[in-house]
Amino acid sequence: MCREDIYGLFAGRLRNLLREAIPDPEALQEVRLRAERPLLVLYDGEEYGVSGEGRLIRSAREGCRVTADELREALEYLCGYSLYAFDEELKQGFLTVPGGHRVGVSGKIVMENGRVQCVRHISCLNIRLSHQICGCADAALPYLISDGEVCHTLIVSPPRCGKTTLLRDLIRQISDGTACLAGRTVGVVDERAELAGAYLGIPQNDLGMRTDVLEGCPKAAGMMMLLRSMSPQVIAVDEIGSEEDGYALENVFRCGCRLIATVHGTSLEDIHRKPLLHRLAEGNLFERYIILGGDPPGRIREICDSDGACLFAGQRKESVPCG
Repeated sequence: MCREDIYGLFAGRLRNLLREAIPDPEALQEVRLRAERPLLVLYDGEEYGVSGEGRLIRSAREGCRVTADELREALEYLCGYSLYAFDEELKQGFLTVPGGHRVGVSGKIVMENGRVQCVRHISCLNIRLSHQICGCADAALPYLISDGEVCHTLIVSPPRCGKTTLLRDLIRQISDGTACLAGRTVGVVDERAELAGAYLGIPQNDLGMRTDVLEGCPKAAGMMMLLRSMSPQVIAVDEIGSEEDGYALENVFRCGCRLIATVHGTSLEDIHRKPLLHRLAEGNLFERYIILGGDPPGRIREICDSDGACLFAGQRKESVPCG
């Protein structure tokens, strides 16, 4: 990501402040704009305010404030001054902009017949910057291959520890193929448009040449659609959790398709405390567990097999034989 890719998301004073304040665009993770409150950024895993002179400061309260007009202008600018074109995305609480960056919105929700009709009086924007790190799955992938096949894998991670980034690179490598694995047809259910980062239907992130993406589709329905229509060899989904997800996962397992999924958690013990995942784990449906956590984000704490035996401990650089 180059500096101008970041600056191009903003307009006016905010663009100038961020241009001065951000020394390394690759370390910028989030920018939060709240009406009449300080401008905050998540930079290299730490929260900072931005001073009126364009400096990162530890005291967020002393940072420059974002006016209501600036927030409104920022949203219109991000939408290319065509808010109506993003109406359906905004109903879900976010929109995706060029580069695959995701903009979360909050404000007054207008409901009709139990469904969100629109979001008005938007008071906060959270711009989450997409960082594709090609090669970040190099250490993990060999442990996820057994007898020439991809193992059913669950990535377990606390928020902001790199699970989506790792999943994205696993999809790319499995789709394109590696020295250890011939390329596979991969189906991705990208419910929140974070994996492909599609903008107007065109993926902004590289998910590989054999990957088909269902964007904006609920995970459970999407998995069934892929199985029926796209003949995937591997299905990938981000952040499973509902009972509907569980039934769909069991169908994927029964159909002979391989599965890679992520879930919020901190350990295998944490997984067993969640009823849905406990049922899947007790049935030994997942053959590999990748546990993320610690510093820096994306650090692999361990990789375990279905019985919980540790296959890999800590982030190592040396290569391992293919399974």
